[in-house]
Amino acid sequence: MAADLDQTPGPPIVGEAATVVVLRDGPAGLEVLLLERLSTGSFGGAWAFPGGRVDPEDAGPEDPQPEEAPRSEDSAHDAGASLGAPLAAPLAVPLAVPLRVRRAAVRETLEETGLVVPQDSLIPFSRWVPPLRVTKRLITWFFLAPDPAGELTVSADEHVASAWLPPAEALRLHAAGELQLFPPTWITLDALGGAFSVAEALAAAPRPPKQFESFQLSGADGRLEAVLWAGDAQYGDPAAKGGARHRLWINSLPWRLERST
Repeated sequence: MAADLDQTPGPPIVGEAATVVVLRDGPAGLEVLLLERLSTGSFGGAWAFPGGRVDPEDAGPEDPQPEEAPRSEDSAHDAGASLGAPLAAPLAVPLAVPLRVRRAAVRETLEETGLVVPQDSLIPFSRWVPPLRVTKRLITWFFLAPDPAGELTVSADEHVASAWLPPAEALRLHAAGELQLFPPTWITLDALGGAFSVAEALAAAPRPPKQFESFQLSGADGRLEAVLWAGDAQYGDPAAKGGARHRLWINSLPWRLERST
């Protein structure tokens, strides 16, 4: 396969989003709440965690400015990827999650599931910067939160089904072609696979949360082959020959995480 990292200048970061991974202790161990999205709209047909974009009403006077446009580091990264040049160090993860993002996480979970997740129960888990070729680029925070044990009422205007599944079972269904996932959801499920209980999952959450600034690797035929992150030898430099790997192969099922760092 001829390595071809996406070198097309992409749109700027246009805002933020919040995703909540709701956890509960099931009969066989840890379970996560997944929602199947409508076939139309963003992430059509995929199973995902509750969440959505940070809206203006989520902001407060104490919040810093939203990440609506690239910072100087973002611009440098975009320019480097566009030129096929090696990237500088990955962007630093902010030490504190903006309150507007936490508010959006609570609001979106309520709107999509009817569950009232207390803001102070949200545990930051990861922060995702989308690839350059994504049309609407939102920096997305992922949170872990224990199930507040309310009545689950899925929003019919956005979703067609819901399921509580062990992370390993969700990945098995995806590998069998029975359930559609996007890479951030897959990576999150894989990361939770070692936890048997909600308490274990929350205690193991990385501090600070991990950052995934995603770049896409295509084959000679133009088909998307893998998603790369910092630590991969070809991350931002398609000509690199090193063997270090931090990538998710998504060209065929089952997807395969390759990490040597």
